[in-house]
Amino acid sequence: MRRLLSLLILAGLLSVGAVRSNENSMPEIFPYPVHVEKLDNGLKVILVPMSSEGLVAYWTIVRVGARDEYEPGHTGFAHFFEHMMFRGTEKFPQDEYNNIVTRIGADANAFTSDDLTAYHLSITAADLETVMEIESDRFRNLAYPEPAFKTEAGAVYGEYRKNRMNPFFAIYEGIHQKAFDKHTYGHTAMGYEQDIKAMPTMFDYSRSFFSRYYRPENCVLLIAGDVQVEPTVELVRRYYGDWEPGYVAPKIPVEPPQKKERRLEVTYEGQSLPILWIGYKADRFDPSDRNWVAAMLLADLAFGETSAIHKQLVLEQQVVEFISASQEMQRDPKLFDIVTRIKDPQRVDEVLSQIDATIARYKEEAPDAKRLADLKSRLKYQFLMNLDTPDHVASALSRIIAVTGGVQAVDQLYGTLDAITPEEVRAAAARYLVPERRTVAVLRGKN
Repeated sequence: MRRLLSLLILAGLLSVGAVRSNENSMPEIFPYPVHVEKLDNGLKVILVPMSSEGLVAYWTIVRVGARDEYEPGHTGFAHFFEHMMFRGTEKFPQDEYNNIVTRIGADANAFTSDDLTAYHLSITAADLETVMEIESDRFRNLAYPEPAFKTEAGAVYGEYRKNRMNPFFAIYEGIHQKAFDKHTYGHTAMGYEQDIKAMPTMFDYSRSFFSRYYRPENCVLLIAGDVQVEPTVELVRRYYGDWEPGYVAPKIPVEPPQKKERRLEVTYEGQSLPILWIGYKADRFDPSDRNWVAAMLLADLAFGETSAIHKQLVLEQQVVEFISASQEMQRDPKLFDIVTRIKDPQRVDEVLSQIDATIARYKEEAPDAKRLADLKSRLKYQFLMNLDTPDHVASALSRIIAVTGGVQAVDQLYGTLDAITPEEVRAAAARYLVPERRTVAVLRGKN
């Protein structure tokens, strides 16, 4: 479920004057060396050499997502380009690009979230230059005629309609629209439905969107695996050196403070057990913010698999299918989410009361020190255990790079995490989990 929530929740010349970032020292928790190079046109390159039997993960992280879609009537374009970027260029048309990827046995894919769009390939080290050539070309020279644009825009609307059939997507979409009045987090990465429907008429706007955001200073090239630093940097200079800067920062509106609880009933046309989703206004991700990190720990302590409410509602009484909470890394303030699906439609209010009681306890009493220490150890262990392949390493770093722009936040986050006290967890509950800051949504399906 945590994975599902995360999914719905989920940048002159390079050859002269390259600047070495001070991020070249990676945190002790990270087991691999990291080399960071920032080049004259603004493109940041992060290399993670590691023993991987010739395998390489090649990720291009574009720091653009739903958050950047601030112009009314024009949401969904970050996700649209996740599709359109596979349409090819004059040098490498779509069929030729696909043939090259197939011939070298690569695995190419992409995803879009609130704060990023990531393009990733799993390749062998022997094919690194080939991949760098075709990837740099499409980021510099993407070309598509209007008929192809309209076709892809129609396909995106079809994807939206398909996603809307998922009850979790439906309530995720609903609660964000209700919770945010001004900030762009009010729409999902798919965009508002009316904007997606109108997208085929926005060919000229699509070119403007690509020109503003797909620039070197708004991108990070992350390469992990069986690579050597200097030869790889030379390849980057060769293939990305003439990518011209020109990023235009979005004008993101500031969300005013929420002063009153909001309620929402989501009607779902299909069959579904009731889903209860509670979103409390949170802060933006800052790895050195003890309040934020304490709230991250609070989510697991209060509602994770070792929590009292999980034992009561999931295991003993079997009232709900699951219950979980999360606070995701976001560039701007978003939500602390608590989500559950309830087996008996008549017990929604009862479950909400149990959640409120749990929150009240954590506001009044600090958690057990040993439970907190065990959770810290488990989170660090899970992080390390997920670094076993180049793809897993790149995936683990991608979001924190997109949100902060680099890798220093890894060290800062785990350093802060180690220092959090039980009292700070209690204070985080009192700070964030107040009724005036929350939106409560209930989805009910047709019986």
